[in-house]
Amino acid sequence: MTSSPTRLWFLDWVRILAFFVLILYHVGMYYVTWDWHVKSPFASHAIEPLMLLSSPWRLGLLFLVSGVASSLMLAKIGAGRFLRQRSARLLLPLIFGMLVIVPPQAYFEVVEKVAYQGGYADFMQLYLGRYRGFCRGTDCLIMPTWNHLWFVAYLWVYTLLLGGLVMALGARFDRLAARVGALLAGWKIIVLPVAVLSIARMALMSRFPTTHALVDDWFNHATYLFLFLLGAMLARTPQCWPRLEALRWHGLGMAAAGWAALTIYYALPDDLVSAQLVEPLMHAQRIVYCLFAWSAIVAVLGFAHRHLNRDSANRRYLAQAVFPVYIVHQTLIVVIAHAIQPARLAPPIEALVLIVLTLCLSFGIADIVRRSRVLGPLFGIAPGTSAHAVAGTDRQPAPATA
Repeated sequence: MTSSPTRLWFLDWVRILAFFVLILYHVGMYYVTWDWHVKSPFASHAIEPLMLLSSPWRLGLLFLVSGVASSLMLAKIGAGRFLRQRSARLLLPLIFGMLVIVPPQAYFEVVEKVAYQGGYADFMQLYLGRYRGFCRGTDCLIMPTWNHLWFVAYLWVYTLLLGGLVMALGARFDRLAARVGALLAGWKIIVLPVAVLSIARMALMSRFPTTHALVDDWFNHATYLFLFLLGAMLARTPQCWPRLEALRWHGLGMAAAGWAALTIYYALPDDLVSAQLVEPLMHAQRIVYCLFAWSAIVAVLGFAHRHLNRDSANRRYLAQAVFPVYIVHQTLIVVIAHAIQPARLAPPIEALVLIVLTLCLSFGIADIVRRSRVLGPLFGIAPGTSAHAVAGTDRQPAPATA
């Protein structure tokens, strides 16, 4: 059987930092031209290249890290107990989030987009009644919705698939992981994942655009499930982590070049490219996108393995707090952004206010939640986890991922 360490501290730090980046990204969504729940009156293209710095790889990284953590937990506690624990930890927050946390996002969305005049109580009756009348043309809001909590729904499904796969394969899963680990050496650790991601992107993206609706989101499944399962394999092949560390600067350089190329591509005027070149250029862009995404993941994992593979009281606190912070952060951004619009603050000041208030309130809520036996499970904190464990006086590690 392939041996693996019981704890990979650097992956906790990766997960923590990735969720912090997510908060910045969702604040940015308020200011760009891309569709989102509420929009700033000052929305423009200005910061879209900065958004592109993380959008190709951030979620893929989180699914890969989740696959690692799930695989290690499976090896430790067995498939049956693993599936029960993960279902409780993911489904309770998902259901609670859809009923309590997410509705304010939908409410302010219809207030701003379709000028809804009703109160929140009236809106909740429509929300729970699966009302389909909030439309702009053919674009209708589906309610109830999970909005940013789609990640939790997908993670639960992938967890079930991994548990079933491990139960079906038994020891063969470790042998398969060993073969994957042996294959991912040298240049192949870059080229092979990029090839898989590129094939999925070129074959499925146009046919199955992103919906986050689970049942019809086949392009995203091809990407995120692959990375989740790859993470599960890497968990059983610890020799891969030093390889990623050795390639950290190469990954950073390729990611930087990929970002520059994509920034130029998206800035090109439509009339500058001849009709004959549109499709070949699009396929080239999709390959570059995948190279950027995987190279960034390699760089993040490599630098984290080099510099962050250690435990601390801060890690123990943040590892538990980050999931409740994730659950509430987007609702706070939407509510605060809508509330402070009348102040007409300059966009840089307003964005800073949004970030500070979102972080402070998110961690304040997380601190209340972790001290409550009732609220804890609703925000993904396992029953019986004490505040002392979070503060660092208890040396038992917290779960590695949501």
